[in-house]
Parts: sequence; C-alpha cells; structure tokens
Amino acid sequence: MKKIGVVLLNMGGPDSLDAIQPFLYNLFSDHDIIQIPKPIQKPVAFLISKIRSKKTRKYYEIMGGKSPQKEQTLKQAQALQEALGDDYKVVVAMRYWHPFTDEALQELFNYDLEKIILLPLYPQYSRTTTGSSFNEFDRQIKKYIKAGKYTVLSTLKGVKSPYYYSSNIPIKKINCYYNNIDYINAMVENIKENLPQDYQNYYFLFSAHSLPEKIILDGDPYKHQTEETVRLIMENFKGVRYSLVYQSKVGPVKWLEPFTDQEIERLSKEGVKNLVVIPVSFVSEHSETLYELDYQYGNLAKELGIENYIRIPTLKTHPKFMQALKNLVLQCS
Repeated sequence: MKKIGVVLLNMGGPDSLDAIQPFLYNLFSDHDIIQIPKPIQKPVAFLISKIRSKKTRKYYEIMGGKSPQKEQTLKQAQALQEALGDDYKVVVAMRYWHPFTDEALQELFNYDLEKIILLPLYPQYSRTTTGSSFNEFDRQIKKYIKAGKYTVLSTLKGVKSPYYYSSNIPIKKINCYYNNIDYINAMVENIKENLPQDYQNYYFLFSAHSLPEKIILDGDPYKHQTEETVRLIMENFKGVRYSLVYQSKVGPVKWLEPFTDQEIERLSKEGVKNLVVIPVSFVSEHSETLYELDYQYGNLAKELGIENYIRIPTLKTHPKFMQALKNLVLQCS
C-alpha cells in the first residue's frame, strides 16, 4: 500500500555535552544563515564553534546536559502519526544534529511513497530556518532521485528498500502557517491554560528569535509574519498590554530589536510587576526557552523587581497544535 510521507523539519539541538561543538559547527557552516565566502566558511565555522562551545556548555549544563528538542520533536511526530493513520509515514529531519535529513529519507524510503509533504516546525517563514531546511532536503533527495531516471534505492548505502523512485514524485512544501486559524487557536488555548485568573493585570511579552536586520531588508517575511501572529493572538486578549521582542543575537551586525532583556528593563522602570513571557516562534523547548527565557531573563526580571514572572510553555504535543498540523497535512494530501 502506498503511503504519503510527512517530513517534520526542525533545527535540532545537541543531545549531549560532547555534541555542542559539532552542532555549532553545522549551524555556522550553513550558508543560508551566515553568508561569507564559501571557500572560508567551514574554517570560520570551526573557529566560531570552538570558541562558542566553551561558553554555550554552561547553558546546557544548567538545562541538564542536553537539549530536549529531539525527544519533543519525536513525540510530535508520533502524535501526528497517530492522528493521520496508516496511510501516512511521519519522520523527523533535523537541520544541525541527529536525526539529519538523510537519516529521515533513509527511513522514509523504506515505504512505497506516492507523495512527500515537508512540514516545518517553524510557523513563520525565514530563509534561515524553513528555507535552509528546504534547501538541505533538496540537496539530500538528489542523492536518491536522479532527474528523469529511476534509481534502485537498495543499491544506496544505508537504504534497504524494494521500491523505485523517480523525479516525478510530488513534493509539497508547506512554507508557513503563521496566520492559520488552527495554529492561532492552539497558541491562544495554550496561553490561557497557563495564565492566572487575574491575567488582565499582567503584561504580555512575546519573544521571538531575532535575525540580522539585513535579512529582513532583503525581503525575508519573518518579521511581518511574526507580528501578524502576535496580532491575531491578541485579538483574544482584549485590553491586555503587550509587545513583541527578539532574543538570541549573535555577532556584531544589527539585529531585529527591541531585545528581550532591554524590554524587561524598560517595563520594570515603568513599574510593571506582573509579566507573562510568551515564546512565539518556538514549538518545542530548547536553549532559547529553557536557558534564556527561564534562567537568564527570569533572574533578570527578579533582580529588577518584577514580582510575578510567568513563562508560557511551548506547544509541544498540545492537542490543538497536533490538530493544526494534521489539517495542514490533509490540505496537501
């Protein structure tokens, strides 16, 4: 029986302290993120990863020695598989650490496929996230599918498949779902489930991963899409004050602002005592939520006199989020 392959795309994270440097090396080797001359990119990536891994190591020690993103993404894949049923095969393709895209394809091509659907776990599109994952998928699948010719996958290393594949297999890419009503409803319900009854007395601080401003000026839609996600969520919380901020700046170039820590400082000076922090561009926990939002900025808020600091958890396998992903897949099937 033919199946529809569904590939969940995510960034990935180090699954041990020893994996930190190779993870960072893979990240900084990505030309979709850092556009320096390709002949020197890998040596520069090695140098940056060597330097940053020493500092980053303490983040992961505080987090328990690894990122939980792999386990959480695999659970999302399992939940989506159960929701879709036997006509589908859901696999996970991480960009910078295992399971990599080629590992996902090796698993996927054990089945007789009629279509492949790429579903990023990035609700808002950016060339640095979804775009990079799409590009990596295109590179890897070319190893399996030669233009205009059939390839026997069982002859390829690591793949034991009785099936044949050709370049005419339909591949559907879901670019984004930042304004999808099911996704917005999932975000709203997840926020409400974690709010105190007097939430109208709280300030809502939406925090998203920042990007170099030049990427946005070159036409990347990430900033606009993130702003629209926040606007749609806040239609369900009339009268609550809020703002959108950005975190995780790396390097000396100008990045999207305001930064999360600077906004927390500003709010404290205005007398805000109750703060709800909502990660808006993340659907699983990792260093940016567990270290930056919980540990770094949580401690900052306490030091500045903010009395109640609530961080909304990421969606993970929230039932409404799983339903949203299922509906996105069904629309492409």
